[in-house]
Amino acid sequence: MTVTDFVKKVLFLEILKGLALTIRHFFSPAVTRQYPSEKREPFPGSRGLNALVRDPETGKAKCVGCGLCAAMCPSQCIHIYTSEGEDHKKVVDRYEIEVLRCVFCGLCVEACPYGAVALTDCYEYSGFTREEFYMNKDRLLKNWDDYMAGEKGRIYFQKYWTPRASDFRAAALSRSKEEAKT
Repeated sequence: MTVTDFVKKVLFLEILKGLALTIRHFFSPAVTRQYPSEKREPFPGSRGLNALVRDPETGKAKCVGCGLCAAMCPSQCIHIYTSEGEDHKKVVDRYEIEVLRCVFCGLCVEACPYGAVALTDCYEYSGFTREEFYMNKDRLLKNWDDYMAGEKGRIYFQKYWTPRASDFRAAALSRSKEEAKT
């Protein structure tokens, strides 16, 4: 044992350094936000309340009832009920999400080939009953209208969720090179 090690052990230098750091920060102002009066803006691409995307041209839900979002959901909180409509097309009768079971992973958004499901940036919602957190098709469409309609929704899908053709350009180039060789 060296003399410096002995002095550190006897005088508790590490403990004194820690106490000095604590005392220095003890009199500085707190960094805690006072929530109801000081709200922060949600981060871009944050995952909040669920919504069904409304088609801007027709005003109807984009969902065609394929069920991929329900199949991908790890908590099995999405329930889709469909029937056969005119022209033998599938019609979505009911689309329901149990928000209390949702883990907000975003797999439903990524699985949807039509861009019909979204997670809004609304993270401030509360309720007193379980029924308030059982979202049906009308409430999900209202969530889209309230939080993501217009340009905000387009930017949301463009930046954070939609795979773009540029993402697959390398695969397309390699396929064309292989075809050229044969």
